[in-house]
Amino acid sequence: MPDRTDYAALIAGHTVIIEMINSGDAGLPVLNQLLRVAQPALGAAGMAFVEFAPSGGRVIAATGAAEWTLGRPLPASDPVTVCLLTGPRVQCVRTDRFTSQLAVELTDRGLRRMVVSRAEIGGHPVGSLHALYPAGDDEPSSEQRGVVGFLSASIAHMYGDQSGLPVHGDGPVVAALADGLAVVDRDTHVRLWNPAAAQVTGRSCTDALNQPLPFPLPPSGQVLDHQLPDGRWLRITSGELPGPGTLRVVTFRDITDQQQHDHERDLFVAVTSHELRTPVTVIKGFADTLTDHWESLSETDRRQAARVIGQRANELARLLDRLLSSASEVWPGDGPPTPLDLTDTLRAAVADLPVDLRHRITLQLPTALPRAVGHRHSLGTVLTELATNAGKYSPPGSPIEISAEADDQTICFRVSDRGIGVRPEHVERAFERFWQGESGDRRRYPGTGLGLYLVRRIVEQQNGWVFLRPRAGGGTVAEVRLPRR
Repeated sequence: MPDRTDYAALIAGHTVIIEMINSGDAGLPVLNQLLRVAQPALGAAGMAFVEFAPSGGRVIAATGAAEWTLGRPLPASDPVTVCLLTGPRVQCVRTDRFTSQLAVELTDRGLRRMVVSRAEIGGHPVGSLHALYPAGDDEPSSEQRGVVGFLSASIAHMYGDQSGLPVHGDGPVVAALADGLAVVDRDTHVRLWNPAAAQVTGRSCTDALNQPLPFPLPPSGQVLDHQLPDGRWLRITSGELPGPGTLRVVTFRDITDQQQHDHERDLFVAVTSHELRTPVTVIKGFADTLTDHWESLSETDRRQAARVIGQRANELARLLDRLLSSASEVWPGDGPPTPLDLTDTLRAAVADLPVDLRHRITLQLPTALPRAVGHRHSLGTVLTELATNAGKYSPPGSPIEISAEADDQTICFRVSDRGIGVRPEHVERAFERFWQGESGDRRRYPGTGLGLYLVRRIVEQQNGWVFLRPRAGGGTVAEVRLPRR
């Protein structure tokens, strides 16, 4: 494969990216622009960036022939993931040497070679950049590999700045392997700093010694939980060393996971009590009205009260289903995924939506769509959640578009709205359990924060994947991809 790197285009494009950063852009917009610039400059058929988190990787940006992978998970046990994390930082890989599903799909699409480079911070991988090429007799040139390595280092620098990256809520975190230990003097300057302390805080012994303790010091014998600037939590204890000096010993450990679990528990209780109270109060109010004033109510009023009770009871049942499903490890599907007519499945799900929401939906479904593989009932649940979300976060009466299409390996459907949109740095966090958008606008909207969390679990259990992206001109597009029969 001859060197086809267009250095002039790459430099010009990189200048635009620097201008974006200087004007305040960060995170996914800059990352997407970087991939759009790099693909033609490298002569690649497609580009992709995989972000790593404790649970594995996920494609968060993709262009060209790799765009279909956007949102695709990459499990930590996948042979491709293992190769990315254990091989050289920059390497050329043949996709047909692997037997995992993603590698087979890449090979089937003719993308049989890729130059991949890890993005690392202090030797810890935060992601990997991929330049994909069609089959050919020649390897990508050393210049192409060097450029991919340089670009991945640039992306790692963006992660170091923590401006909109990582997009995963759990992010790349180096867990503490043991308690950190420090000895400080009367001015809280560090006199001893063990290797675990460097591991927990990310501050080397050289940087820590003779410097002030980088977190508050609790009174002797007391415990303090403190959040570091990077979001992690430490549990800190201290005590005085015996002897005539004024030295104190400090121990600390990373309790980020524990804090997260405690936060989720408290949030679950708060959200559940709030969301259950509303439908129960309405049901009780209308039931009491029917009981106490049956004779004085007209037939129309009685039917209206019964209709409201039915609607609220349906809301309550749906909420309970969400809560129970979120607490279980396996979605109650109906056996292995089977071939199904996605068009009929989507039409049936739309027909079951509330009338006011159904009237806002426009369908753009092809008449001859290949059969997908999945669960008809649970895919109906997926569409219901996505359509309800679109209706909640968009102006009353505004249209919600549902479309579908197929390529050689997958079938996808999209739910598009013209609502308040999703910030680029939140496209992954939106799938976290109980997470709600942090902006003031989103806090006006009720909900448990479980809908998208369940959508992703349902879809991925059917060997598919789902992602969000901002819609041009405002709004959000939710796209679900499923394997073809």
